[in-house]
Amino acid sequence: MHWSRLVGLVLLAVGIILLIMGWNASESLTEELHETVTGRFTEDTRMLFIGGGAAAIAGVAMLVFGVRR
Repeated sequence: MHWSRLVGLVLLAVGIILLIMGWNASESLTEELHETVTGRFTEDTRMLFIGGGAAAIAGVAMLVFGVRR
């Protein structure tokens, strides 16, 4: 396995973990209370979703468009 595919696989795994952490954070009582009052998620939860999505997309891109032989 080439190093770029390995990095892509790691990025995909990290992205999925961050998305799961963001989902769990969004379901907490304090997060739901904050969302009810303000109408949006806290900064920490948003960063988990954004970072996880970006890492997952980058990982998939590296797996698909990695090394061409």
